[in-house]
Amino acid sequence: MRQRNGRVLAVLAAVLAVIACNKVPITGRSQMNLVGEPEMIAMAATQYTQFLGQTPPLPDSDARVRQVRGVGRKLADAATQYLTENRAADRVAGFTWDFNVVNDNTVNAWCMPGGKVVVYTGILPITQDETGLAVVMGHEIAHAIARHGNERMSQAIALQGAGMTLEILTAQKPGVTRDIFLQSVGIGSQLGMLAYSRKHETEADKMGLVFMALAGYDPREAPKFWQRMSQIGGQAPPELLSTHPSDETRMRDLEAYMPEALKYYKP
Repeated sequence: MRQRNGRVLAVLAAVLAVIACNKVPITGRSQMNLVGEPEMIAMAATQYTQFLGQTPPLPDSDARVRQVRGVGRKLADAATQYLTENRAADRVAGFTWDFNVVNDNTVNAWCMPGGKVVVYTGILPITQDETGLAVVMGHEIAHAIARHGNERMSQAIALQGAGMTLEILTAQKPGVTRDIFLQSVGIGSQLGMLAYSRKHETEADKMGLVFMALAGYDPREAPKFWQRMSQIGGQAPPELLSTHPSDETRMRDLEAYMPEALKYYKP
């Protein structure tokens, strides 16, 4: 009986692995997503509303908001068209794109599952123009489309113990679930996931180059943006302890992928 139960569990695990295993668009990397994307989008909507309630966005009339939304719509349309043409439209199923700017000097931007994007005013002096902004927003949108948050959350839930699911974790530890979600979508950090996150950063860079090129922005401006980022004051953390690749590694990888990205660029 014990052996039979073991075989049943093994078969179920194999079936689950097949169901959960997907290919990331553009890179083709296999990934494991154990959390339903509708659940991720629902959690994102809740946290996004709470964030904007605590950090009110700039008004629609602000020129910076108009710029961010203009770039965001071009990127979202280009990404959606690419995914549709490549039989991957499910990647944006349930997305309701929303773009906001918050008055905060932090050099940051993010995109939650479901297409909820926030750009901080602190990064705008570094982006300088629409193309620089497209570098940042294309990268963040790529994180959401690649479902990196789902991967991270799936890994974190698995670390909670055998048999743990999102439903059980939410019921037993709602605070922990919230923290894991925020860390998983890039609002927070966790040392145990650093190597995993660096892989995601590199993948989002490549996807972001393609999305910005399709939207009509020159991808060759991306290394220039990261060069400006590298000149920000303060000592950068060692790459081993950073969730992002070092500036030198990032620019080298971007240049290596540039010929592929330029295939999609039509000024």
